[in-house]
Amino acid sequence: MNLIIKLLINAAALWVAGYLISGIGLDGTFWQILLVALIFGLVNTFIKPILKILSFPVIILTLGLFALVINAAMLALTAAVTDYLSVADFWSALLGAIVISVVSAVLGSFVKD
Repeated sequence: MNLIIKLLINAAALWVAGYLISGIGLDGTFWQILLVALIFGLVNTFIKPILKILSFPVIILTLGLFALVINAAMLALTAAVTDYLSVADFWSALLGAIVISVVSAVLGSFVKD
């Protein structure tokens, strides 16, 4: 049940980012947006930790700000894998990653572990 709630939070965060950021396009039905959220969750689960380990010195050097670049890369990778999500450029991906992080944190604070 907890995975379904996390998937719905991810989908809502992606939808908000697509709504607010003009360079991010999220097209499709509800089920297709859930598929994008699932792929985004899988990319964040399997690829993001590897990138964080490899870029650990840069993350330390930039006081954690490079983690935002990694989040933007995960969003761009998800857009490259799916047909329903499009990211125009790096700045759109970076702003979208910030929006997704904030919305996920806010919605996640309402969910009990």
